Amino acid sequence: MTRKLFVTTALPYANAAFHIGHIMEYIQADIWVRFQRMQRDGAAGREVHFVGADDTHGTPIMIAAEKEGITPQQFVANIAAGRAQYLDGFHIAFDNWYSTDSPENVDLSQSIYRKLRDTGLIVTKTVDRFFDPVKGMFLADRNIKGECPKCGAKNQYGDNCEVCGAAYQPTDLVNPFSVFTNATPVMKPSEQYFFKLSDPRCFEFLKDWLNTPGRLQPEMVNKVSEWLGEAGEKLADWDISRDAPYFGIPIPDAPGKFFYVWMDAPVGYLASLKNYCDKKGIDFDAFLNDPSTEQIHFIGKDIVSFHLLFWPAMLKFANHPVIDKLKVNVHGFLTVNNEKMSKSRGTGISPLRYLDLGMNPEWLRYYIAFKLNSKVEDLDFNGEDFVARVNSDLIGKYVNIASRCAGFIAKRFDGKLASTLSEGAQSWINRALTVDVNGVIVERQASIAAHFENREFGKALREIMEIADITNQYVDENKPWILAKDAEKTAELHDVCTTALILFRQLTILLSPVLPGVAKNVASFLNDAAFSWADTQVFGDAVANSMLGRTIGAYSHLMTRMDAKMIEALFDAPQAAPAIAAPAGDAANDAAAPEAATAAAIEELAPEIKIDDFLKIDLRIAKIVNCELVEGSDKLLRLTLDAGEGRLRNVFSGIRSAYQPEELVGKLTVLVANLAPRKMKFGISEGMVMAASAADEKTNPGIYILNPWPGAEPGMRIR
Repeated sequence: MTRKLFVTTALPYANAAFHIGHIMEYIQADIWVRFQRMQRDGAAGREVHFVGADDTHGTPIMIAAEKEGITPQQFVANIAAGRAQYLDGFHIAFDNWYSTDSPENVDLSQSIYRKLRDTGLIVTKTVDRFFDPVKGMFLADRNIKGECPKCGAKNQYGDNCEVCGAAYQPTDLVNPFSVFTNATPVMKPSEQYFFKLSDPRCFEFLKDWLNTPGRLQPEMVNKVSEWLGEAGEKLADWDISRDAPYFGIPIPDAPGKFFYVWMDAPVGYLASLKNYCDKKGIDFDAFLNDPSTEQIHFIGKDIVSFHLLFWPAMLKFANHPVIDKLKVNVHGFLTVNNEKMSKSRGTGISPLRYLDLGMNPEWLRYYIAFKLNSKVEDLDFNGEDFVARVNSDLIGKYVNIASRCAGFIAKRFDGKLASTLSEGAQSWINRALTVDVNGVIVERQASIAAHFENREFGKALREIMEIADITNQYVDENKPWILAKDAEKTAELHDVCTTALILFRQLTILLSPVLPGVAKNVASFLNDAAFSWADTQVFGDAVANSMLGRTIGAYSHLMTRMDAKMIEALFDAPQAAPAIAAPAGDAANDAAAPEAATAAAIEELAPEIKIDDFLKIDLRIAKIVNCELVEGSDKLLRLTLDAGEGRLRNVFSGIRSAYQPEELVGKLTVLVANLAPRKMKFGISEGMVMAASAADEKTNPGIYILNPWPGAEPGMRIR
């Protein structure tokens, strides 16, 4: 029976371009999809539909569109217009890319809601909701930040913690603040709609669903089981409504109420599939109800609470057929040199910069695949290792085979492979493509296929490189470049080069889910219409017979070596700085990485002052208790400072180009405490933090925020 696969990835929020984490996830899913698509023949056939979409609803997009003077729909359309350059650039082949702001998503989301309501799992409660007194609006979960009530992590959103993964209500946050104005929110009553996740039916279902073999990784079963508790006592009802003004899907029969974005976003997977089915003439309902259909979903570990608690329960009690077909594959984060990516530390990777530098996208696809496994583990990108892995495996082992042998076939044999092979050559093919397992000879492709199927991409590539090693050993031992010098060795030369290219073709087929661009070029070079996994499922003599006597095309370079200097240009570097002690809100320039100050870069001293002039400036030690980006500004960070006054200060500083918010939280710095408050369009700035920079920001564009010696405490005066 043909497997029918509906493959999805987490929906990117439509307020920014793709980052490298998105690309990593899409590459992982794309490799798995391409492997499945190669299973064309017999009982192993696959019908694969790979769909994605932009997550478009919510207050942040509404506010961003308002600032730009356009509609939310136009705002997300502008973001969507930039998606193709990333997807095409990295050979990520979605069948359909759509939007959650679509008629299909409205119909499906409202239909699911009505079914949940009919089962008694939707209730209304009048609850106190956070309200921004400055902005004059109720705050969605993602518009509030504070300290996680479970682990104490700072700067966490109001719905779940990105550090420990816990889900909670925004009212559970410690020291909450509005992301729009930095104001402390106040409580106001509002009637809200809740999904009764606390219902015993939900617990019983989730316990069984999570523990169904093959549903998700064991470590995730354990993690989510902790959130369930022994009898579901840890499950709380989920607020699924938001008050107007809000960019989202209206709740049926509830004027002024909209679905919370996490209610309709997962339904977006189904909406994209429905849109695709309508385009292709596929019966959407029949497809989802087919027993052979499966949904395979790829997500990061930071959003599992929504995908492994709320989403499955929604689908189950809406009686949606996909719930019994859903399998979730969770992956870890992408780190750089074992650290979280940070522009200010020079460890950020821009996928668009990667492409603009002319770096081969298949280098990255291979490296990510080599690092990936089926576990929920972080994947570390190391520049030196990246260069070494690509140049060693792809150039030194794989491409090297064709480059050393194809030319002889073209020049000496008019592009025609040998019609027969010697017994020695045939034995080398068998040696490369088979392995002895407890006295039984088995084909390597079977274990490689199992690795791809189980998302053990690293294991698959290691075994493929073992075949490449054996092939290169064969070429090294037979030395076609020596054979070519002896006219009496012409037949042997033909035999050796044909054998090497037969094995090269096998390597290409096995690598094609990872290297689709190269595989396409090799198929053209070897005169193959297309590669199928079935081409690997035969023993050595049959593999050889499919190539013997074939005329092949002229060989051209398939891939170049990576220059290590490219890595230096790839990483995001710390950028420009404002001048010394720039007033809060002053602009910072874009520039390259900071360098050590030189004498020429040090500006001249300011005019002499008296001690009385200096004493007028009250410099205080301040602790940065929170730091965040300022929506609508690419220059500013909003700092929440404790200067020992028994209250917190709000300060805007033009240092965004040099620091990520999370780097500054918890650090001490120096505050000009008696500077008159300054009204800005983003709020009131109550002081100024001190920083240093060189005079010539073009040649020395570093910024260095002052950080007092350990032992200093908030409120201490600098004299």
